Amino acid sequence: MDNNKMIALDADNKLITKAFNNMTTHHKKVSRLKTPKGFIKKKMGMDYVEYSTMRDIADKQYPGWSWTIMKSEALGSEAYVVHGRLKWYDNGVWREGDMVAAHRIQKKKGTSEFVDVGNDIKSANTDCIKKAFNQYLNICDDVYKNQVEDPELTDDMFINLKNLAEKVNMEESILEKMKSGIINALNYKASVAKLERLIEEKEK
Repeated sequence: MDNNKMIALDADNKLITKAFNNMTTHHKKVSRLKTPKGFIKKKMGMDYVEYSTMRDIADKQYPGWSWTIMKSEALGSEAYVVHGRLKWYDNGVWREGDMVAAHRIQKKKGTSEFVDVGNDIKSANTDCIKKAFNQYLNICDDVYKNQVEDPELTDDMFINLKNLAEKVNMEESILEKMKSGIINALNYKASVAKLERLIEEKEK
């Protein structure tokens, strides 16, 4: 492989790595968004968010997304199933993800007469797209219990710990613990409190 091709390949790899890093950062940001309490509803004791709210977030965070129903069918007279495909533009890359959801067909109490099959079909599609929004776009992760705590220290956390460590001549030790992950975002507050106690004792 000549030198020009190697340079081009290296440039492509850097662009791909940058795109993936941007995706990860963006999805983490969306996942950490707090859904306003007024938009969180309850049904049978479970929290949920209406489609309109999730669609609004998708419009803002992933403009250009689209939804296609790949297949839909009734499972006898009990439920309606939708197989849909979400397509979204993710930091320079078009991505796709499939989802399946079912919705029970409502019948009048004590009879086999349907209430509104059209509404059941619509609900199956809505359930399907909401599941896709959450699984692929991290929308409303706080409501659907899909948030994962990120142990990585932010730049501000790193600088604050470094500055505190300097005051008690522990900079080298604290830097090593931060780099190795012993000190991280999950125990950041406790680490700050400990350093502040040491500073207070030193100043007495």
